[in-house]
Amino acid sequence: MVGAAAFAYVASAAHAQSAGSFYATAGWFHFAPQDSSGPLKETSVGGSPVNIDVQGTGAGISSADTAGFTLGYFATDHIAAEFEMGIPPSFDLEGTGSFSQYGKLGSAKQWSPTLLFKYFFNAPQAKFRPFVGIGVTRTWFTDAKITNSSFEGNVLHGPTSVDTDSSWAPVFNVGAVYNFTEHWFAGFSVSFIPLKATATLNSQAQTPVGTLNVQSKAKITLNPIVTYLRVGYRF
Repeated sequence: MVGAAAFAYVASAAHAQSAGSFYATAGWFHFAPQDSSGPLKETSVGGSPVNIDVQGTGAGISSADTAGFTLGYFATDHIAAEFEMGIPPSFDLEGTGSFSQYGKLGSAKQWSPTLLFKYFFNAPQAKFRPFVGIGVTRTWFTDAKITNSSFEGNVLHGPTSVDTDSSWAPVFNVGAVYNFTEHWFAGFSVSFIPLKATATLNSQAQTPVGTLNVQSKAKITLNPIVTYLRVGYRF
């Protein structure tokens, strides 16, 4: 009887961690950009192209934290597909180089839903299961704006709107889960995302000849390292 009960427990636990099982998690993302940027480039003045680099200038992105959620499915005992999404965190755009005197220049919210494919090591019924993963994310920004009036007036010379591009990027992921019970588990992962973004600034510059639209571009390499601490329930 004891042997039969043990077999039934193992079979049940294996079923919860093997092919055909679904899981959901909630936790905390930390985004740590490994950022760098080129100089601010004025691309047009009054509709005429100029393409002037403003030497010694630059911008960076702050780190950010947010709540995250995932849904996953084990296609086999070792391979799972997972969709990750977080509440869009707000990032600060900070001046570098000669712009560093202005501190925070603006802000934006980032959206980056991610699809991952993970390979889990160890047996399906193991307590500890490390994994490696690879996937893709679609990243875009909303609510991008200049919030520093001194920067807007002294450098951009007038009210400025900000548009940002969207892009696809690969995601490289490693981590592990620890299974407390047949259904409940905790996990930790680290992802690296090689990512670049371009912000387009349209300023209504006040000049001696009147108001002119000045368009500028700022290209920033983000390359964030993203950590995710979570708890989950496996169905």
